[in-house]
Amino acid sequence: METSIGNKFWFALYTKPRHEFKAELQLKAIGIEVYLPKITRLKQWSDRKKKVTEPLINSYIFIRSNEKERLMALEEESIVRCVFDCGRPAKIPDDQMQNFIDFIKDEEDYFVINGIVKGAKVIIKDGSFAGVTGVIVEEPCGKTVAVSIELLNRTVVARLHENVKLDVLSSKQEVDAISN
Repeated sequence: METSIGNKFWFALYTKPRHEFKAELQLKAIGIEVYLPKITRLKQWSDRKKKVTEPLINSYIFIRSNEKERLMALEEESIVRCVFDCGRPAKIPDDQMQNFIDFIKDEEDYFVINGIVKGAKVIIKDGSFAGVTGVIVEEPCGKTVAVSIELLNRTVVARLHENVKLDVLSSKQEVDAISN
């Protein structure tokens, strides 16, 4: 059982509805490392269009913390609970979280799928997603790549340009070798 206060792990926290930005501010104010994936979309109302920044995954925020900081985070008003797995706070693997962060860093056309997308695993060789390991999905709009946070059962998908070079990974061992 890991009881060391110094070890830091990634955790997913569930927020109150529409409180992701407030939760981010509250957690930063108490010195907790926080990651809130955001996306800017062009929203259209009947009388105007406006660019709006919103959370990519509604009601979730990620923290990298030790156990003491995780417990402090749960005391914040905007946080509802920590995501658990088998009765324990679920730790998201560092490599999976880093892959997700690398994937979201550029302004692309993202959308979220509830559930894990099954398909060919690839590593992207060039472009804004270079080095990202993902899953190819055929959509009516063309090829897309998906990166999953399996613990949350959420997958973020981005459309790929036609000229992007990909290497198809034939086995789980190749995916593991790339992520290590």
